[in-house]
Amino acid sequence: MSRPTVIAWRNRYQSKGLDGLLDAQRSGRPRHIDRAKVIAVTLTPPPKKYGVSHWSSRLLARHLGISDHAVATIWREYGVQPWRARSFRFSTDPHLEAKVVDVVGLYLDPPGGAIVLSVDEKSEIQALDRTAPVLPMQPHLIEACSHDYVRHGTSTLFAALEVATGKVTAACKPRHRHSEFLAFLKQIARAYPDTSDDTGDSTGEGAGLHLIMDNYAAHKHPRSATGWPPTPESRSTSPPSTRPG
Repeated sequence: MSRPTVIAWRNRYQSKGLDGLLDAQRSGRPRHIDRAKVIAVTLTPPPKKYGVSHWSSRLLARHLGISDHAVATIWREYGVQPWRARSFRFSTDPHLEAKVVDVVGLYLDPPGGAIVLSVDEKSEIQALDRTAPVLPMQPHLIEACSHDYVRHGTSTLFAALEVATGKVTAACKPRHRHSEFLAFLKQIARAYPDTSDDTGDSTGEGAGLHLIMDNYAAHKHPRSATGWPPTPESRSTSPPSTRPG
């Protein structure tokens, strides 16, 4: 804030008190758009004659007889976004709170010596190849490639992110059944051999692998459960299924 601005506001307060801090009368035509009405209409469904479920700025402007710029400005001022939506789900799990505490606790305050991994997979990754060689970038020319491509099937990326360090253990597999997931769990165990000694005991209090994953069917398959954990101190945790979309 500049010095002249501070002086101007100080003088207004000295001359008029608190009233001097209010907006002064502006020049030009006063506002004639009822902002409250615009917001109220926005929050109600459009009439059936329009055949839509949500207002657009242009449709609402035509409905109210004002400019779409005015509608967009009012929406921005009040943080109204009719084009956006998110999903939600109610949980009937009586142990929801305990599960939330379990998952969040591993992220925020893991046991001493524990290794916390966030595990997930990305399926149906398309392996595509262009039908012609890519033309590399040249001076005054951007890289160019053919518009058509050849499919080479799909792949699934399995990944485990170590929360504390950002280290990623990953593998690509042609499918994402429980057998591929179990193989990836064994790969994780090999990537962290120091979590147990030759007898299978933990190397320290609270040590071991803690896996956080979702409720995908392959993660809950009986064969996946019997193949994991590899040590007494290793375990997996699934977050509750209720979350914002």
